[in-house]
Amino acid sequence: MSPKKPVIVVAGLGCETSSFSPSRTQAAAFHPKRGHEILKAYPFLCEGTELEDAADWHGALIGHALPGGIVTKPAFEELTLEILQRLQQIKDVTRIDGMWFDIHGAMCVESLDDSEAELLRRIRTVIGPNVTVSASMDLHGNVSRELCHQTDLITVYRTAPHVDVMATKERACRNLVTLLTRRPGGSTPAGTPTLPLKAWVPIPILLPGEQTSTRMEPAKHIYAAVPDVEAMPGVFDVGVWVGYAWADEPRDRAAVVVTGWDQRAVAQGAEKLAQMFWDAHRDFEFVAPNGSLEECLEVALASNARPYFISDSGDNLTAGGSGDVTWTLKRLLARPEFEHSSHTRVIYASIPAGPKAIRIAVEAGIGATITVTVGAEVDNKHAGPITMTGHVHAIKHGDPHAITEVVLRTGSIFVILTQMRKPYHHEKDFTDLDLDPRQARSDIVVVKIGYLEPELYDMAADWMLALTPGGVDQHLVRLGHRRIRRPMWPFDETREKPPDLRARMIPLSSEPLMGPDE
Repeated sequence: MSPKKPVIVVAGLGCETSSFSPSRTQAAAFHPKRGHEILKAYPFLCEGTELEDAADWHGALIGHALPGGIVTKPAFEELTLEILQRLQQIKDVTRIDGMWFDIHGAMCVESLDDSEAELLRRIRTVIGPNVTVSASMDLHGNVSRELCHQTDLITVYRTAPHVDVMATKERACRNLVTLLTRRPGGSTPAGTPTLPLKAWVPIPILLPGEQTSTRMEPAKHIYAAVPDVEAMPGVFDVGVWVGYAWADEPRDRAAVVVTGWDQRAVAQGAEKLAQMFWDAHRDFEFVAPNGSLEECLEVALASNARPYFISDSGDNLTAGGSGDVTWTLKRLLARPEFEHSSHTRVIYASIPAGPKAIRIAVEAGIGATITVTVGAEVDNKHAGPITMTGHVHAIKHGDPHAITEVVLRTGSIFVILTQMRKPYHHEKDFTDLDLDPRQARSDIVVVKIGYLEPELYDMAADWMLALTPGGVDQHLVRLGHRRIRRPMWPFDETREKPPDLRARMIPLSSEPLMGPDE
């Protein structure tokens, strides 16, 4: 008789949120998936796959919102309540052996610290302390001691830009199935703990992702050491978190977590990686040449490299910016080099225009000349709305994020207007709008992003990172953090003594977490 399959539920909420952005994230932004549609969202859990066949999977609710401002408390309570109700319904008809906790790790909620740990704490009031929980996270998430305590397994992306998203989620599920069905390495020696041990090391470093890309040093050699630690006897999984810099909570910092069966091995592995991270703390630099917007434009105009990409990094909406800061666009429109259609051509992606401006463009049609006012409806701290007159170059309906997109040409600048905010990461995002960044006619491309995502990186003949203002300003010190732990690099460039990088052994979720938080 074949052994009974473990029953695994899937739940979680993910959103990278800047506490320095005035925007707020509502429940609808999470686009919740429920029940069986959750399983269809992950290729490795689709019918007929090895993992799907290894367990009895049940979807509760998952939701992943586009990065933005703080999640409202009502939104969090609404989604959390539904997760708990759905988990209870599953529990009423079957036992629950494990749960995959699919989160991001940088979700800030109004009047609540450490929201992912709080969500899991509430989930455990339904599923119980003995259900094995495996979490998957973004390396730009924050791992508090409490979150590490509430989880049994915790794993994280190992690349930035993130090309291993699905691989990480699959690893979290595979680790969970492995744990529920057999001990790693075959037979279980006498005295082997039922659940893996967890070594957690917080590191007093808080850096933007644009200084910690795994494409370059020193993050490159730190993450290259992860497989070596994972291969140590007695180690099960290894994670290194950069942390999320644009929140202002006590949990914000880098961290290492190593899980496994041998206390000495997991502690040594965690301390090794944490020490490597700290030893390199003065070596982290931006992933590209950087400067003010004016400096970046001067370099781009003088360069023969085409297309030349410039990151409008302070309003990067995939890091938590509102996406509607007009500061950069105002300065582009004021440059004499871009006043006439025959001048250097620029693509600007993008600015939310709202339904009224979009309606005016759509009703006028392609080729028409219109005047619209756009931007700064949410974040007007740095610049107000812009009134532009231009020719409608393209219109596209039906985008899942933008809803409707319009390209308005003013002088030699092609401004992408969106009904709702949207990141522009793929070549098709441009070509669908009759814009081709690869052609010589697209001289400069300004994108609201930090480091270039893979397709943009491949398209760029050269690029620079503009240190512009916004909710995810790369110049962290000028944002005004007040609640992070101090001392913290780079906020405190000198410290009296080296940080304590000893491994903290975290008890099982069913056991109390004693002592002060660190």
